[in-house]
Amino acid sequence: MENMTLNIKATGIDLTDAIREYVETKVSALEKILSRVESDILVEFEVAKTTNHHNNSENLYRAECRVTFSGKDFYADTSESDLYAAIDIIQEKILRYLKQDRDRSRNLFIRGARSLKKRIKGIKPW
Repeated sequence: MENMTLNIKATGIDLTDAIREYVETKVSALEKILSRVESDILVEFEVAKTTNHHNNSENLYRAECRVTFSGKDFYADTSESDLYAAIDIIQEKILRYLKQDRDRSRNLFIRGARSLKKRIKGIKPW
C-alpha cells in the first residue's frame, strides 16, 4: 500500500531482520481492511523486552501498535513470554478494533438512511 507508513521501534532488544520481517507480514494483513482509506496511514509498532520482577525475573516481551488515519487512532498493547506470540496477539487486537469501527460506521450510515427515508415518506416528522 503506497499510503501506509510503518515505523518499527525496538526497546531493550536488537531489531533483527527476522523480527522486522515478521512485523511487516503481520502489518500487511491490515491492508485488506485499510484498502478503502484514502488518507495517509501511520502504523507505529514497538517491541520491547522487560522483566517481571514478581515472578523470578522472568523475561517478558511487550508489543504495542498504534494505527492512525483520518483523525482516528487505534491502539493495542500486550505482554507475553514469547515475542512472536505478543506480535500475533497485537495483530488480532488491532484487526478486531478496525473491524468494529468499520461495522459501526456502516451501521450508522444505514440507520441514518432509514431515518431519512421515513421522513421523506412522511412516516416520521421532521
